[in-house]
Amino acid sequence: MKAILLGTAAGGGFPQWNCACPTCSDPGLVPRTQDGLAISADGNDWYLVNASPDIRAQLLATKQLRAGPGPRETPIKGVFLTDAELDHTLGLMMLRESAGLEVHGPPAVLRALNDDFAVRPIVNRYGAWTWSAIGPDQFLVGLRIKVLPVSDKRPKYVTETTGGPWVVAYRFEDPATGGVLVYAPCLATWPDGFDEFVDGATYVVLDGTFHDGGELADKAESTVRAQTVMGHLPIEASLERIRELGAAQPGTAWAYTHLNNTNPALDPATSQYAGIRAAGVKVPPDGTVLVL
Repeated sequence: MKAILLGTAAGGGFPQWNCACPTCSDPGLVPRTQDGLAISADGNDWYLVNASPDIRAQLLATKQLRAGPGPRETPIKGVFLTDAELDHTLGLMMLRESAGLEVHGPPAVLRALNDDFAVRPIVNRYGAWTWSAIGPDQFLVGLRIKVLPVSDKRPKYVTETTGGPWVVAYRFEDPATGGVLVYAPCLATWPDGFDEFVDGATYVVLDGTFHDGGELADKAESTVRAQTVMGHLPIEASLERIRELGAAQPGTAWAYTHLNNTNPALDPATSQYAGIRAAGVKVPPDGTVLVL
């Protein structure tokens, strides 16, 4: 199994176009596109996990995902969605020029992309797209895929007040190599069953949106709290749990993605970044390739 971290920033990317905070204004920091993953069981057929508004640039920047060998051939076969947020679904519109893709996601997400944000009826007019509700445990695309609901936070554009789950994490298992990748870019809490979900994983990529719960209030003059309102578990909380699991799971590598532009961990010179690395956790850049 191969995986590529196409993007590692939260919605808006880094630096963010409408922000002049010290982090966004620092020309020495490495830019990041909005988070997303590409995964393949054989290195030939690739599936995206989320499709950000940056998807065109991400695909063109990734040799394994470029078009070919035929003039209209592409290795991209489908998309798995963790949620219905715009930064994870707007890229579907950019993919409309494909002959058709298979899209998998939670039922509530697929409904939202039909009823509230009409991606499905629009792209269906461009090609033979298929839309499938993802089950909790099934074998697809050469991999065993497990799904864990992690949040009921709905996108702002959604009018539906019932249903869910709205956000899930994925566990991809390669039966040929035994490699296991867990991808959870959005975590409102450390949910029930998550310890078991990451047990035995080779690599776990977690929500690193905010470093601490007061980050937005400190840097953007907002009263919003990261965990309670924005639906993202701060790094300072998840890092404590990772330390506890580390002794029991020494073979698991951990990393953060979906970093918000306010997150001080974007700067390798900060104490926050140093603390993450001291715990044995990575903050990988865009384009990181994983072989599991």
